[in-house]
Amino acid sequence: MPNQSTETIFILLGFSDVRELQILHFMAFLLIYLATIMGNLLIILLVALNRQLHTPMYFFLMNLSIADIGNISVNIPKAMSNSLMNTRLISYPECVSQVFFLIFFAVTDLFLLTVMAYDRYVAICNPLQYNTVMNMGVCIQMAASAWATGFFNAMLHSAGTFSMTFCSNAINQFFCEIPQLLRLSCNDSYMAEMGVNAFAACEAFGCFVFIIYSYVQIFNNVLRISSVKGRKKALSTCLPHLIVVSLFICTGTLAYVCPTHNAPKDLVMLIAVLYSMLPPMMNPVIYSMRNQDMRSALSKLLGSKLYLKHRI
Repeated sequence: MPNQSTETIFILLGFSDVRELQILHFMAFLLIYLATIMGNLLIILLVALNRQLHTPMYFFLMNLSIADIGNISVNIPKAMSNSLMNTRLISYPECVSQVFFLIFFAVTDLFLLTVMAYDRYVAICNPLQYNTVMNMGVCIQMAASAWATGFFNAMLHSAGTFSMTFCSNAINQFFCEIPQLLRLSCNDSYMAEMGVNAFAACEAFGCFVFIIYSYVQIFNNVLRISSVKGRKKALSTCLPHLIVVSLFICTGTLAYVCPTHNAPKDLVMLIAVLYSMLPPMMNPVIYSMRNQDMRSALSKLLGSKLYLKHRI
């Protein structure tokens, strides 16, 4: 791409040229993708069908599952297609779309997790005011604000990234991401890269501080509960969310905060796989395994299906 950004093709230097490894990548990505889609669709189905889950916490969880489906659908299908078709090409519009929607769903995820921390804070620290504070109108506004914030960040980051002139079209990744694209800039992209990382880090740090503060208050109140059963019930609704937050922030930090300029290519690929696939795939598992309400709803759903099958 000689001294211009008007070319229509990028080359993804992600994975091996060996055909057998390409097929292996396709199969592994396909299994992960299907498992993630099915898990998050199951969460959405359980929340929609079970009246006991029509609460603010599970409303936000359903939004999180929708964002997770979008998140993993941004880059994995294209990576699978490239591996299957033995190609590394991605068009300029596809690259722009990947960057936009990756930021959109990732930032939405982050702010939904922050809102969910506030929901748990109100539920445990101010239980008598919970229904008033977290009414459905407020929940819809919070969820809409999370999606709107994701959209704003996506517009800001993608516009800033693709306003630059690229001197190369070879991306050292299996999808288009901002850190790798900034390294293709004809100009010195150090300040631009630092600015993007600093803006993202400030947002993530602010959300992280708010979540930590919420959980400090939550654990202080939980320790005051005299009943062991009450403490376990309170923690059972908080621990899944805390694990999901830790997983999301740790993998995101590895990808966007830790320097990878001189890192081996395999390490860069591993970090990308971790932050793009692991949180969306693990969120349904964590919530279904660690949350009693979700397990009960799943048991009822499976029990009713088995009953109907037996009747037929």
